[in-house]
Amino acid sequence: MATTPPHRDASVWSRRPKGLRRAARGLLTLTAAVAVSVGVLAVPAHAEPSVDEIEAAIDKQWRELEPTIEQYNKVRAQLKVNREKSAELEKKIAPLLLESEIATNRIGDLASRYYMTGPSREIGALLVNPDSDSIGEQLVLLDRVAAMERKQLEEVVAIRQKYDTEKQKLDALIVAQGKQEKGLAAKKKQIDAEIKRLKASLPVTTVSTPQCPTINGVVSAAARTAIKTACAQVGDPYVWGATGPNSFDCSGLTQYAYKAAGIYLTHYTGAQWNEGKAISRSEARPGDLVFFSSPSNLHHVGLYLGNSQMVHAPRTGKPVMVGSINSMSVAGFRRPG
Repeated sequence: MATTPPHRDASVWSRRPKGLRRAARGLLTLTAAVAVSVGVLAVPAHAEPSVDEIEAAIDKQWRELEPTIEQYNKVRAQLKVNREKSAELEKKIAPLLLESEIATNRIGDLASRYYMTGPSREIGALLVNPDSDSIGEQLVLLDRVAAMERKQLEEVVAIRQKYDTEKQKLDALIVAQGKQEKGLAAKKKQIDAEIKRLKASLPVTTVSTPQCPTINGVVSAAARTAIKTACAQVGDPYVWGATGPNSFDCSGLTQYAYKAAGIYLTHYTGAQWNEGKAISRSEARPGDLVFFSSPSNLHHVGLYLGNSQMVHAPRTGKPVMVGSINSMSVAGFRRPG
């Protein structure tokens, strides 16, 4: 059976109506587009981690960092003690070293002189002395002196060797602990960097400070700055009439916090009540000012953090702190700016 040449298929296709060719091309294009879209839909979208997930990751890193820090502190304390011990041994070894070297040199000089010149004149005089008893007594005395010198030298050398051995062990331990200290410091640096990276990945609307709880959904840039500024003062003393930077009273703290955000508030609770927009308790957001007592008799103000928490300067004897707004009678909320 004869087969159709390849070029004939092409000619047959070319002879088909143009409308049919256009329809076929359209169908192929549509099929490709559907395939591509299906492929795109089949790939799951990468979801950004939530604030809770980031906080959990930070907590995990901190749980690893804390024992590393403690181990680092332990090694540093041991290193300090061992270096002090090594320095003390060095001081003890120095005079012993000198003493043993002097004694060794003296014995060496005596031996060398005896080898070069023979017995000393003192010993020669003893040998020719006709008084044998006297000779015997003096030889015994010389022998005792020599024995005492040898004993003293042996004692010095023994103590020196003991200190040398102790110092060698200490020096080896110091080297090992020094390496351990460097390793722990490197690990600490690595974990610190990871915690910093995780904190940087928090949404812009999240305020995370060491002194205050993590606050989410702070839309206003001014509120974020005010919260960070106020929280940074936690622990500073309450001083009547103070507006910072190291001590505050209640309205002095809120004034200081919003001043950092470029918003001026009067250093007076009553004035701050009138300088902000009135906000209901249900609409209160982190960064708002919360006032206490009654509108006609305001006596305290704090910076609201959400979840019924605020940062404030309570009173004399209590520093700037985070506390509940429910501990006093709430007069209302105001939003500066």
